[in-house]
Amino acid sequence: MLKTISKGFAVVVAVMALSACDSGKSQPQQGKQYEVVPVSLEEYDLAPLTEAFSLTCGHCRSMEEFVPQIESLTDQSVEKMHVTFNESAQVSAIIFYTAVMQLESTPDKAFMADLFTAVQMGADATAEERQIAVEKAFESRNLISPYHLDEAQQKTLFEYITKAEAITTRGQINSVPAFIVNGKYQVITGGHDSVEAMAETINFLLKQPK
Repeated sequence: MLKTISKGFAVVVAVMALSACDSGKSQPQQGKQYEVVPVSLEEYDLAPLTEAFSLTCGHCRSMEEFVPQIESLTDQSVEKMHVTFNESAQVSAIIFYTAVMQLESTPDKAFMADLFTAVQMGADATAEERQIAVEKAFESRNLISPYHLDEAQQKTLFEYITKAEAITTRGQINSVPAFIVNGKYQVITGGHDSVEAMAETINFLLKQPK
């Protein structure tokens, strides 16, 4: 009798525990909502929440609209890291890091919008028109454009680009936009149906042991 009661009680407890697990939202799953980066990127001193992106990427440009919301929901500032996985990305990385080098921070929203506009001009735009647009974005903010850097500035810029290349390669970042959390996890943007859901995954990853 005692065995029967004990067994029945165990089943009830198990059912209650299962119900408790199912009553809330399930936690993000590796392979669905996030991946562990192949090699830890902590040595590169990335911000807790870093967006890997490219000025040539249309989806990255669209993501700009949601960055403030992500920052609000995660209580984190989103820093940016420009990828270098192809020739066009390498060229636009030079533009981005020329700004970062002088500002010593990620360009603000208005500056980013101008850079995206300059880089993503239509296919009918000439090389000269593209250069003028880039120069205007810098000179309107009293910054030196990528076309007029002196030797010392070029050397510093090269250090930024080298670091970006190392992060892109070692982290095997092959598509953007991608959010890197604590230098250890990459959020799978396609694994979420809303900004809120993606922010939940980011918050979950931020709480993981470093």
